[in-house]
Amino acid sequence: MLSSPQAGNPPSPKRGGLFAFFKPETPAPPVQGSPEEIKRQFRYWQNRILLSSLIGYALFYFVRKNLGIAMPYLEKDLGISKSDLGLFLTLHGVLYGISKFANGFLADRANARTMMAAGLILSAITNFFFGFSSAVVALGMFWMLNGWFQGIGFPPCARLMTHWFSPKELATKMSIWNTSHSIGAALVLILCGYLLKHTGNWRLCFIVPGAIALLGSVFLLFALRDTPRSLGLPEVEGTESKQTESDETSGAEFKAFLRKKVFGNPYIWIIALANFFVYSVRYAVLDWGPTLLHEMKRFDIAKAGWMTASFEISGIAGMLLMGWLTDKLFKGRGARTCVFCMALTAVSIFVFWKLPADSLVLNTAALCCAGFFIYGPQALVGISVANLATKRAAATAIGLTGIFGYASTVLSGWGLGKLVEMNTLRDQEGAILEHGWGAGFAGILLMAVIGTLLFAAAWPAKAHGYDQK
Repeated sequence: MLSSPQAGNPPSPKRGGLFAFFKPETPAPPVQGSPEEIKRQFRYWQNRILLSSLIGYALFYFVRKNLGIAMPYLEKDLGISKSDLGLFLTLHGVLYGISKFANGFLADRANARTMMAAGLILSAITNFFFGFSSAVVALGMFWMLNGWFQGIGFPPCARLMTHWFSPKELATKMSIWNTSHSIGAALVLILCGYLLKHTGNWRLCFIVPGAIALLGSVFLLFALRDTPRSLGLPEVEGTESKQTESDETSGAEFKAFLRKKVFGNPYIWIIALANFFVYSVRYAVLDWGPTLLHEMKRFDIAKAGWMTASFEISGIAGMLLMGWLTDKLFKGRGARTCVFCMALTAVSIFVFWKLPADSLVLNTAALCCAGFFIYGPQALVGISVANLATKRAAATAIGLTGIFGYASTVLSGWGLGKLVEMNTLRDQEGAILEHGWGAGFAGILLMAVIGTLLFAAAWPAKAHGYDQK
């Protein structure tokens, strides 16, 4: 599991100012002790890093997914239109995707501990400003800023996971970490729902989570550490580097490494493109689920909401199982697992489409199956490219897939809505006779099929890039 600690690495050049706060931690002298004692310390820090980063990223969702539940109150209190609120969400998502990619470059050469804490602090501050604002322009600007700061959260986690866990177990461990998305989203919805029910004050939905996030950033500074070498521990076996931390992050050499390992690897591009269709299917169900269940299946809106929620909840089990299967069955080759997941997602959606609307249980079960299978690729895409790019460029590679993932909202949002609208039947007076969800389902199925074929094209990809010169 562990390689021999590197002795005698010269410390990185010291730099002052703000840069020093984000500079990777200097390697510490190798820990002395028996191999068993070193392994015990390493396991302790692995568990601590996994749990702390999971909690930290869940807190990013506290100051990111709180707008949705507050929107009806914002609309009523400030008179903000639905189109303006929708624009907040769109611009937030676009900036988040760009930020995730841009900050990936930084995270691969930065201190994961301080970078993650700084991102959470900045998101908390923008939530405070949002909560105390009333002007539409100010609210939009603060939420756009929050989108950028949110993009700082994931890249340092990618650095942590790939530095602390072997490629042989990364899929399992990172799938566990990936549950932070659902945990954070669920908890903030419960918290804000309670605040709104008992106070009716939408501003508390931003001020209270912001305060919790600030406390969480302090927790991250104490709980996290950058890399095993920063504690004098050996590197994970199979990921060893003969270079110093300074050499690994030097500008020219690092850019050459990125060109070879990330931008020059065709399988990373194929998987990134496949991620476009993974997110297209996922967001199509999440964003349009309540509407199609109400309009096509004739379920009341309350049941439609719970049924859509079951889609995401079942995804937690899917992430955990698919991560474990990737390590045990496919030896870390995540793209191979994704082939089966996307194919079974397509089957589940087809079954859901054709099920009669009179069975709540069967329709919910079909939605749960779709969520179970689609969330496997949602987690494994990042894991696969992180392994291929190695720990030195994992954040950059995952950032690249994020660009494709969040670009999918054009297809899953506007594109799918337009498709359904074009196929909606109306009478001569313009009244709707039948919604065009048949065409909508055909579109979602096509997305799943294309995603399956792209993952199949990445089938020959290696498990990781550590053994490639």
